[in-house]
Amino acid sequence: MDIDVLGTLAVRHNGVSVTPTAPKPRQVLALLALRAGQVVPVGVLAEELWGASPPRSARATLQTYILQLRELISAALDSGAHSPAGRRRQAKDVLLTVPGGYLLRNGDGVSDVREFERLAGCGYRAMDAEDYPQAARLLRQALELWTGPALADVHTGPQLRTEAKRLEESRLCALDQRVEADLRLGRHRELLAELTVLISQYPMHESLCGQYMLALYRSGRRGEALDAYQRLRATLVRAMGLEPSPALAKLQRSLLMSGPQTLPARPAMSTPAARTG
Repeated sequence: MDIDVLGTLAVRHNGVSVTPTAPKPRQVLALLALRAGQVVPVGVLAEELWGASPPRSARATLQTYILQLRELISAALDSGAHSPAGRRRQAKDVLLTVPGGYLLRNGDGVSDVREFERLAGCGYRAMDAEDYPQAARLLRQALELWTGPALADVHTGPQLRTEAKRLEESRLCALDQRVEADLRLGRHRELLAELTVLISQYPMHESLCGQYMLALYRSGRRGEALDAYQRLRATLVRAMGLEPSPALAKLQRSLLMSGPQTLPARPAMSTPAARTG
């Protein structure tokens, strides 16, 4: 079973979609797919669907949604019935009822989340080894798996909102490190357009702002780099009553003191901070 959640939800078995169109069964499938291979308790699914006050009929209704998903899985299995494996397997062997909950097996199928995490992890290790070309390549491949916000077409309850937020933070971390790798490779001019868009999207993301400041400075635009710092500072003070981090303040001071021929070293910046805006 192949699972895509980094954008719109798409779950396929034997190449056949098993993604329902009705909103609540989609929520159930999305949560089971994100936790494929793990037991998802009935209570967790009920909270996702109905919040803290599920109806009395919650368990029976959830069982109905599970049956609907199994019907879609069964149709996909039937499409592979020409193979011995297709004849033996049943939907209940793919979407299992287990004590206390349900478990979705995706077997040897591809998960875009797992592939993203694998590529990003390899990219981080390349960064640690100071292999910046390899890091930039791997992290770019990881980010290309994203076709939009996670679960873009799924109505999300509390469980899926938490999962989507976690995935977005992982994406921002990979993006931050990919930009860092490109900066270390001297690609500052190529990064300017991308970073201009990013700091507009994340006006309180200090690491991205620091990278934007460096890209501007290295492109001979020190005044604009200093203006970027002041805009971030004003936004942080207005929105949260906070000053920029010491690392970003140190970068600003280094830009102020640098002569036109001097290239300031970038201080260590924390990877995507909580203040992402």
